[in-house]
Amino acid sequence: MDRFVSTYTNKIDTKGRVSIPAPFRAVLEHDGYRGGIYCYPSLDAAALDAGGERLAQKIDGLLEGLPDYSDERDELSVALYGDVHVLSIDGDGRIILPQSLCAHAGLTSQVTFVGLGDKFQMWQPDTFELRHKQARQKAKQHRTLFGAGSAHRDSERS
Repeated sequence: MDRFVSTYTNKIDTKGRVSIPAPFRAVLEHDGYRGGIYCYPSLDAAALDAGGERLAQKIDGLLEGLPDYSDERDELSVALYGDVHVLSIDGDGRIILPQSLCAHAGLTSQVTFVGLGDKFQMWQPDTFELRHKQARQKAKQHRTLFGAGSAHRDSERS
């Protein structure tokens, strides 16, 4: 598997360590990570964005699409790369979450890991539960849009 999928909740130990779910570690290994993961505060949620080389390449691609020395490129670089922590994964599959990242996401005793395809997020479990409910409600409201192309074409043929 080469995508981060599913949701897992793990405990943070007294030293601030948390185990990355085994399926996520497998994706990171397949992704060619170099002993650590990229992790930064999400730009639009009380969560942390994380991933391996594929995530870094996506960020690079976003930046390459902006003119050199532009304000937009500089701001995005600062917002993403300026806040990145490269977190080492120990032999037991654990990372240590820095206090600044924990504070952004409100993490204290548990972390909910959420797969988002090319990256994953880390959430405070109760906060994620609310976000999950909101996302499902929005998806349900917009589900006709997901299939609208084929349904619309079928109705035009009638």
